[in-house]
Amino acid sequence: MNIAPDVVIDFWFSDRIKAYWFSSTPEIDQEIRGKYQVLWEKAASGGLKEWMDNSEGCLALVIILDQFPLNMFRGQAVSFKTEKQAIEIARHAVRKNLDQNLDKAKRAFLYIPFMHSENVEDQELSVNLFKENELVENIEFAKHHRGIVRRFGRFPHRNAILGGESSKEELAYLASAQAFKG
Repeated sequence: MNIAPDVVIDFWFSDRIKAYWFSSTPEIDQEIRGKYQVLWEKAASGGLKEWMDNSEGCLALVIILDQFPLNMFRGQAVSFKTEKQAIEIARHAVRKNLDQNLDKAKRAFLYIPFMHSENVEDQELSVNLFKENELVENIEFAKHHRGIVRRFGRFPHRNAILGGESSKEELAYLASAQAFKG
């Protein structure tokens, strides 16, 4: 499979797919799986490192490793398998200032792996990056995610998927109207 980063970016940021970013359908999930699972497998096994040389390549890798698995493997533990890789690529891009070459919408997706992390330091970085870059649409979501990780040390809605046991406090939270369920 020989796909360039711009193919991934153009697909993800197309008007048709934007509508499904945070509320997908089984059909969209299947489309992403059909088009990109082989590419995800290549990236997951350490391939495509050459993409990390520029902003678009880093963004494409983050989309492949962070966003696509949530669609391709919805409700399965494997959907989180490449989350740490996405975080490291996003961290690399920020360290090299590659994030600053992206427009705001694309920059936001480069930062989302920090928001998906169950590490408090990553959550702090997430909030700071969204604030510093004036990505106002994302700041409240970042703060909300950070609050969950501060409170529980993880995202309780993942417990069932990952085979973890929920505490009484987590179960009460998940049963509440304020619960974040992914």
